[in-house]
Amino acid sequence: MSARAAIPAALILAIGVALAGWLAGQGLVESRLGHRTVTVKGFSERLVKADIGFLPVRFNAVGPDLATTRGLLEASEQAVFRYLEAKGFKPEDWEVQNVRVEDRLTAYNASAAQRPNRFVLTEDLVVRSTDVDKLAAASRNIADLIRNGVVLTSDQYNSGASFVFTKLNELKPEMLTEATKRAREAAEQFARESGAKVGAIFSANQGLFTIGPAIRIPNERPEKQLEKKVRVVTTITYFLTD
Repeated sequence: MSARAAIPAALILAIGVALAGWLAGQGLVESRLGHRTVTVKGFSERLVKADIGFLPVRFNAVGPDLATTRGLLEASEQAVFRYLEAKGFKPEDWEVQNVRVEDRLTAYNASAAQRPNRFVLTEDLVVRSTDVDKLAAASRNIADLIRNGVVLTSDQYNSGASFVFTKLNELKPEMLTEATKRAREAAEQFARESGAKVGAIFSANQGLFTIGPAIRIPNERPEKQLEKKVRVVTTITYFLTD
């Protein structure tokens, strides 16, 4: 066979091999696209109780000079300590976080004249406890300090106790098992209605665990609630078989 005749033969062979490969590839793609799947969600919820709480206490004192104002603040501080001890807390349960000093004489547009309430001292104290019921009781009765001459001040961020649930890892395995089981049940119900059977898992998304208030109350910060709701939603795709 001449070299010139061999060229078309080789070209035809190459085209044949390429075509065979293309057809095999198309068959694989069509086979994969032919698989039927169903995507379902499964959830799990738990009502839990917070296991740690924080109670911020902010109070201040006002006076004509720094020494007098400091004495008033220290008297209020001792009253706060006595209140906490009466509620069953120990000194290691609380911590003074900040003391702020305001000199009104140096404020913008302040008069140079001596003012009877020139200095304002503000102290921030935080109580931390794993006895959340005791902390909640202390928070409910915090106004008792006013009768002892303590001037309490607060804003929306440090008013009342806040509670946290920290034992999520203890719940994760059981809740994920339950959520997966419910997803499988949903897939099986769909399969029965469509005349198919549930096969292996094609893909799965665990989803995020969320911790929120047990009851959502408008305009109330969720961390103020002692009872919490833990929730997880899983998304699973199953193969369907005949």
